[in-house]
Amino acid sequence: MQNIRNFSIIAHIDHGKSTLSDRILEITGAIAERDMSDQLLDTMELEQERGITIKMQPARMLWSFQDTEYILNLIDTPGHIDFSYEVSRAMKAVEGCLLLVDSTQGLEAQTFTVLEMARANNLKIIPVITKIDSPLSRADDIILDLCELLGCNPDDVLAVSGKTGAGVRELLDAIVLRIPAPVSEYNSPRALVFDYEYSSHTGIIVYARIMDGSFRRGDTVSFRGAQKRFTISEVGTIHPKKHKAEILSAGEIGYIVTGIKDAAIAAVGDTISNPSADVPVIPGYQPPRPMIWASVYPETQDDFAELRTALFRLKLSDSSLSFEEETSGLLGRGFRCGFLGMLHLEIISERLKREHNLELVFTQPTVTYRVVTKRGVSQEIYNPSLFPDFGDIGEIYEPWVSVMLMAPDSEVGSCLTLLNEFEGTNVTMSSGKHTLSEIRAEMPARELMRNFFDELKSKTSGFASLVYEQLDYRRGDVVRLDINVNGDLQPAFTKIVAETRLRDEAEEVVEKLHKLIPRQQIIVKIQASAKGKVVSSRQISAITKDVAGYLYGGDISRKMKLRQRQKEGKKMMQSRGSVDIPSDVFLKMMK
Repeated sequence: MQNIRNFSIIAHIDHGKSTLSDRILEITGAIAERDMSDQLLDTMELEQERGITIKMQPARMLWSFQDTEYILNLIDTPGHIDFSYEVSRAMKAVEGCLLLVDSTQGLEAQTFTVLEMARANNLKIIPVITKIDSPLSRADDIILDLCELLGCNPDDVLAVSGKTGAGVRELLDAIVLRIPAPVSEYNSPRALVFDYEYSSHTGIIVYARIMDGSFRRGDTVSFRGAQKRFTISEVGTIHPKKHKAEILSAGEIGYIVTGIKDAAIAAVGDTISNPSADVPVIPGYQPPRPMIWASVYPETQDDFAELRTALFRLKLSDSSLSFEEETSGLLGRGFRCGFLGMLHLEIISERLKREHNLELVFTQPTVTYRVVTKRGVSQEIYNPSLFPDFGDIGEIYEPWVSVMLMAPDSEVGSCLTLLNEFEGTNVTMSSGKHTLSEIRAEMPARELMRNFFDELKSKTSGFASLVYEQLDYRRGDVVRLDINVNGDLQPAFTKIVAETRLRDEAEEVVEKLHKLIPRQQIIVKIQASAKGKVVSSRQISAITKDVAGYLYGGDISRKMKLRQRQKEGKKMMQSRGSVDIPSDVFLKMMK
């Protein structure tokens, strides 16, 4: 155990975690040169496409220092605020972390958030600045900022380049010297589950940090939380590909194949131990609190069972996803799903489509509202289409969030204007060093879903950053906005909007649908209504054809008869026809 070092890399999004991980794997020889590629630990197709880390990924390496070989277990973590739950899980499995800061960008909002997580878990923090090879690097200034933040000396801050590998060897030596070795409390085997996956062949595979004792093939152990026994069929380490091992001992990070085929058994934060041993459960994790909700339905009800299976499989790789079955009168059977943010929702929808080849309908994302009717009945409503009629509502309460923005002084005005547009209140501001300001405010959670993050990046030319956390429920002035297409209510497009923005929101939705819905053989009328009144309306003209165009000369009555017949047919089609909205329209409306 004295030769093991467990650590993670934490940072704001796009500060170079994955690139630095690539260089560490390359320099330690964990990956053969022929197998090296960019974003090596980002194994998902979506991670490679978007250039972001979505799932934390462990990797085991060997490093020689002063003629002694050490085992380094790295857990690469995401940077986006929607995936901060992944970061909190990784921190439970390690003793130290690298706090990575981009020397061209400096301290940003998520830097402070992940630092607080690390301190709460009593981790040894090694400050590191990266991208020192960039001509835009402000290394000296950023080092001073880090020293002020952490209360350390400039000599304690390491400077590296993930691109060229400069300083990485010195960083590996510092990991050995500064991060403490793991400590064991008991002789009996005990492990903390921090992630898991599912294999149709071997069942549940858990990723675990071995806290005490050892685990080997053939041992009978149990999930303490689920009260489920199983016999280990395989153990191993992750390099980052799985490698079988004879034994996993205290202090190590590896995988355990359980052979359990019931996907609902495993839970992140559970403890694996000997069923007869009297050892305490390892303190696990707080369950994630979904920020937004959206309902998902299969395009055809024949795919309902497949959708359920797909959601269970996704939850095995993303424990922050929550869902429960529900039924809609118009859309049939589906699932109410909880997400940590809009990016999380978008990633899950893309994975369902790509990995499971499902055509789905997503409802408009929303937060959970507490509605008190005029009869005094209180209920929590997550689906806008389930809101009571306007005349039955007494009071509505909605969740609020606390936001922190980090921006250069030159962009403070844009941030304050944007907060005003998105109902921000209790705004406070403090100036930091090197022309960087911190702005704090409170706002309704629904406003975050109104493209606040994209607007912030646009208004500040990408220089501002954002983090948020949930607050309490407060009284809200909101109404239900219904969308009708040719007289048919479309519950997937129903949304809750601020009454002050009712007309703007209605016109925006109607205009977007007008562009997305393809032309039909009939006239398509799109209406947005609220409080019993039509607020906005547009119509899509029908596809037309000159049925008499092929006739030349002769009696005009022949053409008149054909046109009259066409007119009568169109009239009959208009009265009987229905509009089939393609599934991609629902996804585009969600985005």
